Amino acid sequence: MPGRGEVCMKCRADLRVCINCVSYDPHVAQQCRERRAEPVLEKHVGNFCELFDFVKRRWIPKAEVNQREAAARDQLKRLLGD
Repeated sequence: MPGRGEVCMKCRADLRVCINCVSYDPHVAQQCRERRAEPVLEKHVGNFCELFDFVKRRWIPKAEVNQREAAARDQLKRLLGD
């Protein structure tokens, strides 16, 4: 259960945000299934919701190749002579 000020170690994004909550649903009013929760305008920013419960998702890596990343890696390999 992340605290209010905890951030992702890789990208420095807030962890305790509406988008990471089990009650978040973009298809309902205020994008929250919890009726007792106070409305939050910025769903991607840390907030003080007492009803927050961290969602557990299965991580699936992207299968597609990022063309921009592949081009940058090829350019770096040519530069370094690999």
